[in-house]
This record gives sequence, C-alpha cells and structure tokens, in this order.
Amino acid sequence: MIVVAGEALIDLVVTAEGERAVPGGSPANVAVTLARLDQPVRLLARLGADEYGRQLAAHLSANRVELDWAVRAPEPTSVAKATLDTSGQASYEFRLAGTADWQWTPDELPDLTGSGATALHTGSLALALAPGAQVLEDLLARERRRDGLTVSIDLNLRPSIVTDRAAEQARVRRQVPLAHVVKASDEDLAWLYPDRSVGDVLAEWRDAGVSCALVTRGGEGVWLLAPNGSLHEQPAVRTTVVDTVGAGDSFTGGLLAALADLDALGDRPADRLAGVTEQQWDVVLRQAATVAALTCARQGADPPHRAEVDALLNPTP
Repeated sequence: MIVVAGEALIDLVVTAEGERAVPGGSPANVAVTLARLDQPVRLLARLGADEYGRQLAAHLSANRVELDWAVRAPEPTSVAKATLDTSGQASYEFRLAGTADWQWTPDELPDLTGSGATALHTGSLALALAPGAQVLEDLLARERRRDGLTVSIDLNLRPSIVTDRAAEQARVRRQVPLAHVVKASDEDLAWLYPDRSVGDVLAEWRDAGVSCALVTRGGEGVWLLAPNGSLHEQPAVRTTVVDTVGAGDSFTGGLLAALADLDALGDRPADRLAGVTEQQWDVVLRQAATVAALTCARQGADPPHRAEVDALLNPTP
C-alpha cells in the first residue's frame, strides 16, 4: 500500500465555455493515478465539510482511493481557479485562507508502523503552507529515521502563493534530505535556483541522501539521476495536448506504480532503489511518461487506467 498525504481541493477550470468545478490537488491527483494503475493507495487528507468536500470524497472513493485515514474537517474546501491558455497550459489562482487542507495537527496522523505501507508520498502546497506543513515534515522525518518505507516528495512549487524565494530555498534544503525519491519540474528549479544548473542541484540532492532525483521538462521529457549516479533521459511521449492539468501528478503516480511493480518500494528503501537496473529505470520512466501523456490528451486531471497504459506500452500486433 502507498500512502499519499496532502491537499485535496477543487479546481475551478475556466475555459471559453465557462467554469467547471472538478476534483484536484496534487497529492489527491497522485492518489487517483495510483488507484487507476491498480496500486492500493490510502490518502491522508483533510476534507472540508462543505459541498466541495463531499464532491471530493465521492470522487476519491469512486476511484478506489482509501479514505480511512482522511480527516473530515470543519473548515471549507480549498479552491484553485485554473485558467487555460491556447496551448492548454494552466495558470492558477488560489483561495486558501482558513481552508481545511493546511490545518493538520499531530494527533490527526496515524502511526504507519505495521500498517503495511511501502511508501509515503507528499509534496506541493502541503509541505509549504503553515501550520500543517510542519506536521507533515515531522512525519517525513520520523519515517526517514525508521527506514521502514520509501519516502517520496514532489516539490511542485507555487511561486504565486509562496513568494519568498529565500524561505523556499531553506525549506527545500531542509525537506529534501528526508526523502529517498525527489521530483521537481524544470520550472520549479528555474524559479528556486535561477543562477544554478540542474546538474548542480541534482548532485547536491544526491549528496544529501536522496537515492533517486527527477526533473520533468514538459514536452522535452525527464531527467533522472539514479542511485548509482548515472543520468537517464526519457523523451516525452508524443500526444495531442488538450491541457496540462494534473500531468505532473500523473507522472508521479506512474513512477511510483512502476517502482511498486518492481518491488522497489518498502523497507530498506535505499537498497531497494539501488537494486533497480539501468534497463528497469528506462521502463519505469517510459511508463511514467506514458501516463502523463495520456493525461495531457484529455480534459482536466483525468489520469488513465492501467489497461490504457498497457495498450500503449505493449501494443498487440
């Protein structure tokens, strides 16, 4: 079982036809992707008590995301207003003040010891916004010390919300060493470190104890720094882009699902990841890129099911 912690919010998608309220939030999207790829997944989220919160709970349950550990919170649901440009690229405005996702308290989080969890994934705003970010950071630190499961984070920075670059640099320096797998986009790194190369940042993360570091580059593909120090480059899978909402999250879900299929998640996480061969890394990246491409080819954060991915990866003659 993979545990995902973080926000589940509503995307108000604005197009020429008007607005649509659709379930979103980076961690929630990752959880749905994992479930659709037939991976058991449990979401640690604080779901608002309003109609949007009920919509989110229904969506997650319908997609076989386990909500046993979700908190039914009294606060309202967070909302992200997503406006699409002519290429399908999304820009966001957020309504986050006093909403449910960021109010974590330590007693709301379960003890993962003996839970059967093989990995814990989080990231995005959940690791950035007080007061809940510190609670989740403490959870990551505890699980990293325990060495009983794989810890994964996706930076997924939001400079329009958290604008203090120096503070974000300090946060990332503190949180990255807590993870075995770290993913960022090239846009994340360009904003966070405008005067540094991607290679320099990846090397720093590896020195900090990260086993596997990835940088997604949109239509240019992805770079992976593997545990043995080798650099892999996976081209993007070509598709007709409808929009990019949820594409990075679906890539993360596809990555974790592929690693789970290889039994590369779980206790002694660094050793498990080090055991993934060069050829297997190529397969893992290809699957993640395919999941992201299929998501881009449809409207909204709507990741594919396993059969759709398999049909592209292993077409019948």
